[in-house]
Amino acid sequence: MFELSEQHQMIAKMIRQWAEKELAPALDDLESERVEPYALMRKLRDTFGLNQIVKSSFKKMVERERARIAAGGSGNGDGAVAKTLDPALGAVEAADAGGDDDPARDPSYGSIVAIELSRWSPGFVMAMGATVGLAGGAIMSKGTLRQKERWAFPLLTMEKIGAWAMTEPGSGSDAFGSMKTFARRDGDEWVLNGSKTFITNAPYADTFVVYAKILKDGKPSDRVHAFICERGMPGLTTSKPMRKMGMHSSPTGEVFLEDVRLPMENLLGENPEAPARDNAKDVFHGERTGILAMALGIIERCLDDSTRYAKERVQWGRPIGEFQLVQEKLARMFVARENVRNLLFKQWWMVKNGKRMTMQEACACKLYSARMATEVAMEAVQIHGGNGYMREFHVEQLARDAKLLQIGGGTDEIQIVTIARALLKD
Repeated sequence: MFELSEQHQMIAKMIRQWAEKELAPALDDLESERVEPYALMRKLRDTFGLNQIVKSSFKKMVERERARIAAGGSGNGDGAVAKTLDPALGAVEAADAGGDDDPARDPSYGSIVAIELSRWSPGFVMAMGATVGLAGGAIMSKGTLRQKERWAFPLLTMEKIGAWAMTEPGSGSDAFGSMKTFARRDGDEWVLNGSKTFITNAPYADTFVVYAKILKDGKPSDRVHAFICERGMPGLTTSKPMRKMGMHSSPTGEVFLEDVRLPMENLLGENPEAPARDNAKDVFHGERTGILAMALGIIERCLDDSTRYAKERVQWGRPIGEFQLVQEKLARMFVARENVRNLLFKQWWMVKNGKRMTMQEACACKLYSARMATEVAMEAVQIHGGNGYMREFHVEQLARDAKLLQIGGGTDEIQIVTIARALLKD
């Protein structure tokens, strides 16, 4: 059985206190998009020394890879990346990072940070995770050592902001089949044309991991590759932040590519023959299991607020918590919290023991936790009644934020299809 240790509880308490002191007062500015969230993210990392953990682990990884290269081995795509995309600790390989209590070895520490921050702002966690986990994690997973040092490291420390650009205006769930961003070879360069949409951090990102379909003899092939682009490159532009239903603390935008010329070294992995779809699927896998922590933070906060409100709100001469219909809602919220927490515990155990969820297990985690977060948040609004519809009460924001968990990283419907296909195939 996995349970929170005293150290886990201490870290959770510290992060919760930081969020109440620093994140909560800034929430109005973040949610109204008057300020960008990145300075506050860096303050979080500085306060708790997270970058020191990343730097130590990264240094050891570089030394090990250089030794392997010197011995004639490969310098890329060796899986030198943690088997989780914890947004706070960074996607650094931790095999030599220290003992069993080293936070860099233990995925639970990053998840605890995400849970506590998601109680206030899931969008804040999403923007941080897109830099460290998605963009940084993709480069750490399949990039060469040179690419990791040049592009991944500044993302893992959040010196630079990253964006992982897969989705396109006409593709949606059919990310690969409907892809219309193309890359063609022109001598020693690649030329990219196309556009991406719904990209987290796009309006402000410094580094972009862009997926494109390769043109062969002027015609689209089945091969898809990832390319590393940087803001300021001729032909690369981004939109203003898009107006959204929720997750306002997470800037979202479009990326436009018009004859963007890249040297060969900007091809992720620097091997045009290597399959890149597997890398994208690995990132999807991490994104889907990573949603567990965000969902749990939403559920915990909604349950806490709703329980307190049910005790305090009086109707017909007694607290509404004495009515059975309200009690049923609270009980179902509690069940959802326990189930999502146990799924998260399973994930922690698997990562710590060198195991990996199957794709259908990852999809099941996302499907269930996203649905529960949305249902619990909407029930929290219902318990609060008219107050729950007002922005003065935090459940209103969480209800809007939670819905994206059922869409981003693959819709509920895609998770169901993936699970069913795997079952039928087995």
